Amino acid sequence: MSYLDELNEPQRAAVEYIDGPALVIAGAGSGKTRVLTYKIMHLLENGYKPWNILAITFTNKAAREMKERIAKKIGEEKAAQLWMGTFHSIFLKILRVEIEKTEYKKNFTIYDAEDAKKLVKNIIKDMNLDDKKYPVNEVYNRITTSKNGLVTAEEYEASPYYADDCNAHKPLISKIYSLYVKKCKSANAMDFDDLLLQTQILFRNNPDVVKKYAEKFRYILVDEYQDTNSVQYNIVKALANVHRHVFVVGDDAQSIYSFRGAQIENILNFKRDYKEAQIFKLEQNYRSTQTIVNAANTVIACNSRQMKKNSFSENEAGEKIRVMDNQADNEEGFNIAADILKKIERGLADNYADFAILYRTNAQSRILEESLMKRHIPYKIYGGMSFYQRKEVKDLISYFRLAVNGNDDEAFLRVVNYPKRGIGDTTMAKISQIATNNGLSVWNTVARIREFEPSISPRTLNSLANFMKMIFGFHNFVINADAYQAAMKIASESGLLADLKADKTVEGQSRYENIEELLNGVKAMTEEHQTKENKPFTLAEYLDDVSLMTDADEDKGDFNKVSLLTIHSAKGLEFKNVYLAGVEEGLFPSAKSVMSEKDLEEERRLFYVAVTRAQKKLSISFARMRYKWGQLTPASPSRFIKEIDSRYLDYGIGGESMFQASDHPFGLPRHPNSLNKIAEENRLKKLSGFKFSSTKRNDVDASKFKEGVEIQHTTFGRGKIAAVTDSPNGKQIVVNFTSVGRKVLLLKYTLPNLKIIE
Repeated sequence: MSYLDELNEPQRAAVEYIDGPALVIAGAGSGKTRVLTYKIMHLLENGYKPWNILAITFTNKAAREMKERIAKKIGEEKAAQLWMGTFHSIFLKILRVEIEKTEYKKNFTIYDAEDAKKLVKNIIKDMNLDDKKYPVNEVYNRITTSKNGLVTAEEYEASPYYADDCNAHKPLISKIYSLYVKKCKSANAMDFDDLLLQTQILFRNNPDVVKKYAEKFRYILVDEYQDTNSVQYNIVKALANVHRHVFVVGDDAQSIYSFRGAQIENILNFKRDYKEAQIFKLEQNYRSTQTIVNAANTVIACNSRQMKKNSFSENEAGEKIRVMDNQADNEEGFNIAADILKKIERGLADNYADFAILYRTNAQSRILEESLMKRHIPYKIYGGMSFYQRKEVKDLISYFRLAVNGNDDEAFLRVVNYPKRGIGDTTMAKISQIATNNGLSVWNTVARIREFEPSISPRTLNSLANFMKMIFGFHNFVINADAYQAAMKIASESGLLADLKADKTVEGQSRYENIEELLNGVKAMTEEHQTKENKPFTLAEYLDDVSLMTDADEDKGDFNKVSLLTIHSAKGLEFKNVYLAGVEEGLFPSAKSVMSEKDLEEERRLFYVAVTRAQKKLSISFARMRYKWGQLTPASPSRFIKEIDSRYLDYGIGGESMFQASDHPFGLPRHPNSLNKIAEENRLKKLSGFKFSSTKRNDVDASKFKEGVEIQHTTFGRGKIAAVTDSPNGKQIVVNFTSVGRKVLLLKYTLPNLKIIE
């Protein structure tokens, strides 16, 4: 059977068309990865050489999986010659080749977000600025946004960003940006955004380079085109200018990364840029039930800016989407955890990995985690600390970076006194300031330190000299050694391995094992590259590979656990059972987004992404009360629930009428206490495991909570009241909880969360 016979009709049409530009609108679960993979195979079958094909993805993992699929069909050797990878990895490859035409040296290293933020923090400190007026994250995000919007430091003060800064009384962001760029150049380091921006500058300043690659890449394929920013858009357009064979795949309904600079206009206006382009629509969803797909369609139809498509599913109709109405946020966590446990115990799900809980903000995970822990339900959090961000791992990698590029300031400052060498923070802060004032790297400043700081103590001078001598020795070694040989030498002779091994605590042992795992990874990568490419794999090449890794590329090995993640992190994933938590006005959509139609439409697209992660069952949950800054605040169900056609929803006891109980603009109850009494009693019955007082919630008498009374708290569990006291804010109780110890609770705020145990 031909590989083309494995495709449905629209997929096949998209794959077979190779005569000009094409846009594939690929709905959720419609097989876009298969189309991209088969498209490349079809090009190879029709005379294209592997090295003439450029395929750009948004994750290394996606590129690796596609290349593996292709290799099975056409062989490893051919597949290895494809230019396939993320925007960052492809542009890094080009920069390494063309580096002499830039302001950087060939051995430049790459700053990750942590390195970049640390540099921003040091600049703010060196400028004696108030870090409350100039918060590190805000300044760093401004620099990132500027670079992705093609605004360099030199052009910044002529941009709208600068006007916004001045209106916000933060005019010195421009100066910080300028110093940041200068420090990166003196350190011969690029951050992630530079990999894009410097490629754009390279192309802008060197038409011959653009021509070289535009002629080389006879066919360009881009995945997730709706997520491209200005830099990515411009470079793709420049490269496609000669052959105009550009094939982009995406879904405007899943454009959710404007905060990273993504521009939905890039996909909406594709026909404007390529008037002769063919449009293909992949509308069959192979992932979800008919009910879930139909529900998602009814919501996204509310957006005005979109490319119309009619997504459908031929899977089973499936269950209605369950709407979970909770009195408070902690009850929401309780109910979701209880529902997961019930499904597992009743055999309605095979394992915990079948479940995912999605939420709008990371802060929502706390209550959900507590609820899962209390039921001993294993879980994993996406977007937690990456293996490569752990201190000990980052320390050793900083040694690697310094061995390759001695001018890497952030690496130098990180490890110059680790393990301890008697080089104090005050000394290094002074040296860093001298480096800034003289436009030098820290390495070059230390090399001339007597000239700049004659009073430096002989002991400190000797320690610095020995450190630099050691690094210089590493530098000479790594030139001729493979990555693993270099890594082992540095780990051993830097003193890092010995220092970790000397720590006999459980934490120390774990850190030592992490370094062992890192070195195992270097070994495996070295052997893999040397086998495939039949040439040495250097430490510099290893650093390039590791620098481009993201959380999505790591295999955490957590197989039978419930997944907890933000909706943004869930894009590209799918789960049999999905719980969407906190679907309330002001939270989802966010309070800020409802002020702008454009922002509200992106929030709706985010909701669409959340709904379409579910394969079999979807539950949408909201709370009537939610803690904000320690106060229980009324909340109301999100407009997005109302936008789903009610045919696809199961409201539970009370039915849809609970949404139609008042003149609220979205048909929501005016006050959280105006709940349907049957639904309320049903909720209380769900809090099983203890015999609660039969007193109804609205009739609870606060005077019954006395010293010695046993209670159940929806978050903290079971406990006994040790004392009742007065405070300026009213009565408070001191409770000794079995699981979390002693807590002091204000009765007026915590009363809805308490039950007396009889």
